[in-house]
Amino acid sequence: MNDHVQTIDQTLGYGHGELAAVRHRVLRNTYLLLALSMLPTVLGAWIGVATGITLQLTGGLGLVVFLGGAFAFMFAIEKTKHSAAGVPVLLGFTFFMGLMLSRMIAMVLGFKNGSELIMLAFAGTAGVFFAMASLASVIKRDLSGLGKWLFVGAIVLMVGGIVNVFVGSSAGMMALSVAAIGIFSAFMVYDLKRIIDGGETNYISATLALYLNVFNVFQSMLALFGLMGGERE
Repeated sequence: MNDHVQTIDQTLGYGHGELAAVRHRVLRNTYLLLALSMLPTVLGAWIGVATGITLQLTGGLGLVVFLGGAFAFMFAIEKTKHSAAGVPVLLGFTFFMGLMLSRMIAMVLGFKNGSELIMLAFAGTAGVFFAMASLASVIKRDLSGLGKWLFVGAIVLMVGGIVNVFVGSSAGMMALSVAAIGIFSAFMVYDLKRIIDGGETNYISATLALYLNVFNVFQSMLALFGLMGGERE
């Protein structure tokens, strides 16, 4: 990855072959950075489980910390995405997200089959990602109009999730998890297609979008499997 060439201006007179090479480079760098971002996520989750630091963040307090931290990091990523500082800021964000995920992981590990559920969620997320990546590579249709509908769906999910934090409904959590898996799987196709078509030329922004999709699918699968298949000790 080249930290000095993150955004490509497509008005510079590239030929068709050169534009294809640029898009391939952005996609390659995005995949590499996405893979790298998993390391601080795992580290953050491990530290969170080992120390129990996030177990105190329940209800409204946990929601405030999560949303405040996430939006602060995303604002910083947007401000630094054209510089070499963008990658470390993004990796800091993924560490924070792993730390926030540790509370759910600790809860799932409390089940007798907790480790198996985590591996199943991981395998399921990987399967969804590879399926959506393959789909994005073969779709010829322009998907730009899909973005606004997916955004609305994500907002509805966020509002529903905030409400359910205070309601604590297992049925509501299951419904939200199923909906999130569908919406963020579709987001994967949409975001990858934007890169392939040249609509996204900054690999830090592209990685952030895909990371959020992967994170939300994994978290939703983990919640769903825990609710449906968790075996008490």
